[in-house]
Amino acid sequence: MANHLWNETSPYLLQHRENPVDWYPWGEEAFCRAREEDKPVFLSIGYSTCHWCHVMAHESFEDTEIAELLNRHFVAVKVDREERPDIDSIYMAVCQAFTGSGGWPASIFMTADQEPFFVGTYFPKSSRGGMVGLRELLPLIHEKWQRERPALLLQAREIVGRLAAGQDTAVCGTAQDLPEAAVALYRRTYDRVNGGFGGAPKFPAPHNLLFLLACGVRQGGAACLEMAEHTLVQMYRGGLFDHIGFGFCRYSTDARFLAPHFEKMLYDNALLVLACCSAYGAVKKPLYRMIAERTADFVLREMTSPEGGFYSAQDADSGGEEGRYYLFTPEELTGLLGRRDGEAFNRRFDITAAGNFEGKNIPNLLQSDPEDRSLDRLLEPVYHYRRQRCPLHLDDKILTAWNGWMTAALCRLYQVSGNGAYLEAARRADRFIREFMWKDGTLFVSFRAGRRGAKGFLDDYAALLFAQLALYGATLEAPYLERAERLCREALARFQDREKGGFYLYGAENEQLILRPKETYDGAMPSGNSLMAWNLVRLSQLVPEGPYGREAERQLNFLSAEAERYPPGYAMFLLALLEHRDPSPRVTVVTAEPAAAGKLPLAVPPDVVVRLVTPPAADYPLKDGKTTYYVCKGHSCLPPVNRLEEAL
Repeated sequence: MANHLWNETSPYLLQHRENPVDWYPWGEEAFCRAREEDKPVFLSIGYSTCHWCHVMAHESFEDTEIAELLNRHFVAVKVDREERPDIDSIYMAVCQAFTGSGGWPASIFMTADQEPFFVGTYFPKSSRGGMVGLRELLPLIHEKWQRERPALLLQAREIVGRLAAGQDTAVCGTAQDLPEAAVALYRRTYDRVNGGFGGAPKFPAPHNLLFLLACGVRQGGAACLEMAEHTLVQMYRGGLFDHIGFGFCRYSTDARFLAPHFEKMLYDNALLVLACCSAYGAVKKPLYRMIAERTADFVLREMTSPEGGFYSAQDADSGGEEGRYYLFTPEELTGLLGRRDGEAFNRRFDITAAGNFEGKNIPNLLQSDPEDRSLDRLLEPVYHYRRQRCPLHLDDKILTAWNGWMTAALCRLYQVSGNGAYLEAARRADRFIREFMWKDGTLFVSFRAGRRGAKGFLDDYAALLFAQLALYGATLEAPYLERAERLCREALARFQDREKGGFYLYGAENEQLILRPKETYDGAMPSGNSLMAWNLVRLSQLVPEGPYGREAERQLNFLSAEAERYPPGYAMFLLALLEHRDPSPRVTVVTAEPAAAGKLPLAVPPDVVVRLVTPPAADYPLKDGKTTYYVCKGHSCLPPVNRLEEAL
């Protein structure tokens, strides 16, 4: 049967367009029908590369019995969490408050006024292993809706009221010892054997590593560098990294980083490129630069549109099985490479007859030297062979926020590698966003099949601002800094809570929902509030005459109070706090020849804050008529010089 998803552009929604469930996209049409027919709404939130979303779809949403129950008693609504992070944020908070945990798929039963009264994540078709199944749950919810509705509605209002009250107070902190407290907690959960923090599952959380690396460099913290470096190396050595086609998977299901959840997300790879570049900048170990380059090369080869925008994700499932695309047997590889090369390849990448994952093998370097590249020549034929075995589903929507992260990562990689191809890819992605996803001063969340998605949220403005600052740092071209300031002004106007501090996830121009969340905690990605703290600190350094220093102080104070609950959950904010408290060296380049500016950034370390003044100004005159460098370290400035190496 045809449902209401056929005209959508989201790959996730389109995956469900042939379900027997009469799905609606989120919108007034669905809620009007629910009111008219006096039915509750069943809201299902997921994304196109989500393994358990696939499982629930195959078990239940493709099943005529479950579809008949849903269609008879409910109005069913599908939401792509990546296109509507506002909806996802609200109902995931409800799920966590209601059940103590969250995840996708999210399954929400709610009124036509969008108030949730029962929530969960994955439900099997039939009850098993202590989990209630939809076959039993749907009739029960329907019965309660008919007979106990006042109690359900009261519960819904209590849940919403409790969440609203939790973010309705002004907060302010001082942040004196938050970085130190965070480091102590990281050390407590650090896995000294396998790297990473805590037990399985282990997520990359590269922003934690960025913070630890910054602590190690600024404060001489050997323990911070050890935790960050060991974790990076172990993530690379394990199966979390795809040693054949490159790039990182979403998380490891075991403590050793051997067995990943095989989907690859753009944001993970962008943030890990940034972390590897920071590690290389800290200790100059070539391995980190190589990992960053291989990760970026994967994105440019497999995750980039012809026009230059970056796609969102590759699926974990292939050929109906999770991870099938990535697994090998020893015989496969000796047959492909010949016995001598095949056996050498199998030894290096732990490909054995016994297998290391469900009878087959995930290539890994946990027993091998990660810096040995003697068999690199064999990677290309294995890669092309693997590409022909079974295809991976690609989520080819282009998201503004994730593209901002990847653009910034490529700029940073250009600065540490000198490879202009990375900078050109960053420029192309930025042009794509400006041409297709930024119209009349408004950003849009997504773009696919020639259509823009919803109006942008805080994370979109914050991440694109971050990208503009990175592009300016890599090129010293004034338009990038001008666009960064414009985006900052828009973010302040659209999302900032001037009364109580912080930034809301969505603004007045967005759809108004039952709650208006302020996301502060860093999850798989840094929150928009954390990233805005970093952006404001950096803008205050680049444009000291602007309002950004005052706004940075305001945002840092707001997040300080939030972070006191659990400092390691606010790594990007802590990175901003370190930068504010102990600024990176700042170089003001004064030149009468702007055309020469593009060659300047590679002469300084990427962590150095560089800004260009041209033509010379009264506060920044030329010395001896030549290009002049004004260098500040910490909170003091050095005399101007004509040779930068004299001051750095």
